[in-house]
Amino acid sequence: MSPAPWLVKLERSLAEDEGTEELATALVVLASVAGRDVHVDEAEARAAARRALLLLSTGGDPARGLDLHGRAVTGMADDLRSVDRQLALEDGVRQLRLEAEGLPHVSEALHALAQTPDVAWRAYAAALLVEELGGDD
Repeated sequence: MSPAPWLVKLERSLAEDEGTEELATALVVLASVAGRDVHVDEAEARAAARRALLLLSTGGDPARGLDLHGRAVTGMADDLRSVDRQLALEDGVRQLRLEAEGLPHVSEALHALAQTPDVAWRAYAAALLVEELGGDD
């Protein structure tokens, strides 16, 4: 089975630009897809996003990019983390690793997520935060 087209496109993107910003974006995208079976109530996600936005705005410019180690993302991650959700995300990362077989850059990013569950959870939380913040469009 060949990898999905979006994974191939992500592989090309990572191969062309090995910068940390591109990698951080890839981690968030991969964590988001890996977290497709993580169940977070919409109202709970919205409330956590509001709190995270407050943290973001008290730190300066609320329009600046999200940082996986920043207060807003870590606050969102802490608000939403549970054992069941963390395990579901880890299962999703393992499944996505199988789907990305043959794509060295994507596989390495997924390996990093698998080896650092805390970073994987923050990347997932960042994806939820982006989704919640963009939901008003």
